Amino acid sequence: MKKISLLLGCWMGCAVALLAQGTTTAGIIPLPQKCTLQAGEFVVKAKTKIVLNPNNAQMQKAVTVMKDLLKTAAGFALPVSKKATDRNVIICTLNPNLKHDEAYKLWVQKDKITIEAKTPHGVFYAMQTLRQLLPPAIEKKTVQSAVKWTIPCLEIEDAPRYNYRGLHLDVGRHFMTQQEVMRYIDLLAYHKMNIFHWHLTDDQGWRIEIKKYPKLTKVGAWREQTKERTGELDSAGKYIAHWDNRPHGGFYTQAEVKEVIAYAQKRFVTVIPEIDMPGHSLAALAAYPKFSCSGGPFRVEGQWGIFEDIFCAGQDATFAFLEDILTEIIAIFPSPYIHIGGDEVPKTRWERCHACQTRMKELGIKGEHQLQSYFITRISMFLAAKGKSVIGWDEVLEGGLAPDVIVMSWRGIEGGIEAAEMQHNVIMTPRQYVYLDYAQDEASPAKRVLPLQKTYSYDPTPVELTPEEAQYILGVQGNVWTEHIPTFERVLYMAFPRAAAIAEVGWTQKEQKNFDNFKLRLQQIAAHYDAMGIQYYQP
Repeated sequence: MKKISLLLGCWMGCAVALLAQGTTTAGIIPLPQKCTLQAGEFVVKAKTKIVLNPNNAQMQKAVTVMKDLLKTAAGFALPVSKKATDRNVIICTLNPNLKHDEAYKLWVQKDKITIEAKTPHGVFYAMQTLRQLLPPAIEKKTVQSAVKWTIPCLEIEDAPRYNYRGLHLDVGRHFMTQQEVMRYIDLLAYHKMNIFHWHLTDDQGWRIEIKKYPKLTKVGAWREQTKERTGELDSAGKYIAHWDNRPHGGFYTQAEVKEVIAYAQKRFVTVIPEIDMPGHSLAALAAYPKFSCSGGPFRVEGQWGIFEDIFCAGQDATFAFLEDILTEIIAIFPSPYIHIGGDEVPKTRWERCHACQTRMKELGIKGEHQLQSYFITRISMFLAAKGKSVIGWDEVLEGGLAPDVIVMSWRGIEGGIEAAEMQHNVIMTPRQYVYLDYAQDEASPAKRVLPLQKTYSYDPTPVELTPEEAQYILGVQGNVWTEHIPTFERVLYMAFPRAAAIAEVGWTQKEQKNFDNFKLRLQQIAAHYDAMGIQYYQP
C-alpha cells in the first residue's frame, strides 16, 4: 500500500508540476500535436461503458488492451455497449475525414470521453494515451482496490510525423524468451511505436524453426561457450573478457512465433523478421556447411565480431536453400517487409572461391562488391515475386543498390542520404543517435556513449535532402544489440528511457520538441515504468 501511495504521489506531483509550468501538455510520451488541459477529471468505474461505432472486430481489438489492464488492476471489465448513455461513457467513433491513418482526437470531460480516429489504429493510440494518463497502478498485475481511476479533463488532436516508428531486438547473440519478446512489444506499443524488428539469426545463433531444415535449430541454435566481458578495463582501456563455458541457446517454434505475431497484431504492431545473408551466417553454416565456399566444418560462434565464412554466392544450391527458408518465413509473417541483413560481409572467401569467381565471369561482374549486389538483387526479386519488400542495412548500397530495396542507414546518415537521392525508401537508424546498447552515462569508461539528450536531439530527415528527396524517409528505429546484454532485464535497462525519446522523435513534429519538457513528462511515465517493474536507467 505504501508503494502505491508513493506512485500516486509521484504521478499527481508531476501533473501539478506540468500545470504549474504553464504547459498545455499532460504527462504523455510521445508529445501530442495539440493538447489542452482543463479543469476536472473523468472517473473510470465498473459501470463505465465503451461504445464502438462501428462495433466490429478491429474496433474491439483497439480497446482490448485497455480493458484487460483495467480488469487486472481495477478488478472490473468495461462492457462494450451498442448505445451511449448520458454519463460515464467512452465513445469511440471512426472519422474518415482525418488526414492520417493513425490520427486521433480525444476529448476527456467529466461525464464522457470521446475518441475520433480515421482507423482503429488511432483508437488504439488514444487508448494508450488514456493508459498513460491513468494512475500508474494501472500497470499492476493484481487488483488495486484503493486506487481511484481518474483521467484529467483535456482535449487532444494527434497524429504521427513518420509512418515507420520502430524498435529492434537482437535475439541472435543472447536468446530472449517468447514471453520476454511479448513484453517488449507491449512497451513498444505503449509508446505508440508500430514496428518490431526481430533480429532472428546471426553467427552466434539461429532462433526460428525452419521445418525443411531442422538442423538450423538442432545445431545452429546452440553454442558451446560465450566470450563475455567482465566490466573491468585493462591498462589500454579495453574491457577484459573471458570465456563462459556454459552452453547458450534457444529458438522459437513456428507456433510460438505465430503467437508473438498475434500478440503484436492486438497492439497494431507489425513484426519484421531479419534473416541475415550473405554474412553473419555461421550458425546456419554450422548446420549446413555445404552452402559455404569452403565446405566447413564450422561451429556456432561464441565470440563477437565479423567472420569471413559466409554464404557462397556461386552455387545455385545456396539460393535454393535460402529461398526455401524465406518461403517458410513468408508463410509465418504477414509483414510487407522482410529484412535480409546485407551488412558486414567480408569478401575474402568469395575472392578465393572457384564457384564465385566463375559466376562473376559469367555475369561480367568486375568485383566482389558487385557480386554482393547480385546476391541481394536475386533474393529481393524472389521476395518481390511473393509480394514482399526487402530491407537491408546500408552496406546494400555497395556495388549497386538492387531495385526497390529499402535502406536501413546505420553507420551514419550518409547511407540514408545516398539512398533517398536515388529515390529509394529509407529507415534512419544511425548508431550515433539510436543504438541503445551504447552506454548511457557520459561518465562511463566505455568508448561508445549515447546520453538521453543526444538521442532526443536526433532529426531523422537530413537537412541535405530536398523536399522531394525527404519524402523517401519512412521513419526512425532504435536498435538493441545484445552481444553484451545477456538478460532481458538488462535489455530494458539499456533501452529505457531512450526508447521513449526515439518514440517522440518518430511521432512529434520537430518544432514541438523540447528536452526540458520531455524530462518533466518522463517523470510521470517513469512512475508507470516503476509499476511495470522495469529496472530502467535513471539519468
